[in-house]
Amino acid sequence: MAMSSLRAPAARDSAGVDAALLILRVVLGVMVLIHGLSKLPPPPDFVIGVLAKANLPAVLAYGVYVGEIVAPILLIVGVWSRLAAVVIAINMIAAVVLVNLPSLFKLNEYGGYALELDAMYLFTAVALALTGAGRFSVGGRYGPMN
Repeated sequence: MAMSSLRAPAARDSAGVDAALLILRVVLGVMVLIHGLSKLPPPPDFVIGVLAKANLPAVLAYGVYVGEIVAPILLIVGVWSRLAAVVIAINMIAAVVLVNLPSLFKLNEYGGYALELDAMYLFTAVALALTGAGRFSVGGRYGPMN
């Protein structure tokens, strides 16, 4: 029996996967970066208030800049992408736990998941942490933490 002509060659699959990883990296990076830039200039007073309510030290508020400015830039460029994705995922978990926990199992007024954007950021970051940056990155497919 002949091989199906619908099956793409392995090289094309690899290029497609790498292009998909590029899109995921850039979109997640840009979206989180825009969110982080809105918290400038320091200190992020809202975050300090949330940390105070949770009896956590205010200095942790500066971690928001690592998770929402530094990590997204690394992700967009494609250097240390796995580490950057892990940092974004941790940042999203912290945001959900500290700010949005009451909405964790709720739907919004339109019937969608109340934390759909948070979930999309979190699980896209987890997927990128598992896959790495792909070859369309400064670090390359096999670069450091890619």
